[in-house]
Amino acid sequence: MKKIILLPILAIFMALPAFAQRIIYVDSDYILASIPEYAEAQKKLDAISEEWRAEIDRRYKEIDELYKAYQAEQVILPDATKVQRQQEIENKEKAVKEYQKQKFGYEGELFKKKQEFVKPIQDKIYNEIQKLAVEKSVDIVLDKASGTSVLYYNPKLDRSDDIILALGYKPVKTEKKQ
Repeated sequence: MKKIILLPILAIFMALPAFAQRIIYVDSDYILASIPEYAEAQKKLDAISEEWRAEIDRRYKEIDELYKAYQAEQVILPDATKVQRQQEIENKEKAVKEYQKQKFGYEGELFKKKQEFVKPIQDKIYNEIQKLAVEKSVDIVLDKASGTSVLYYNPKLDRSDDIILALGYKPVKTEKKQ
């Protein structure tokens, strides 16, 4: 009786390797670091972002100066002028906040610029990963950089350099890749 039960269980365990999934991983941060166009795109985005931040800082400084001037003159101003000045300061604050939202908010101009500069590079990487997965008959590709909850990565499964080479770039050796 025991042999009859053990035989199917043994057959199942022997067949499991045949159903095993092939898994590789890539490190998208490492791949992006090896692509000069990505560094260039990041510099452009940083420059644009810094320009907008400077404009926002300038506007807040202007509002602060208006507020200080209002506080200094508040005691001698007629009520109608006080209300007018307060409204002016509030309107300027709203305008700055709207400008900030327009530039840095969800789907704001920075988001659109990032899509314009970085998305084509990411698409090229994704297409190469997909091509490699098909060529190597891989079932799952994990991204080490995305913070996936994987406790161990076998370096033999890392195909980041293959992707970089397929894109026509030279891998950048970093501390974690050596």
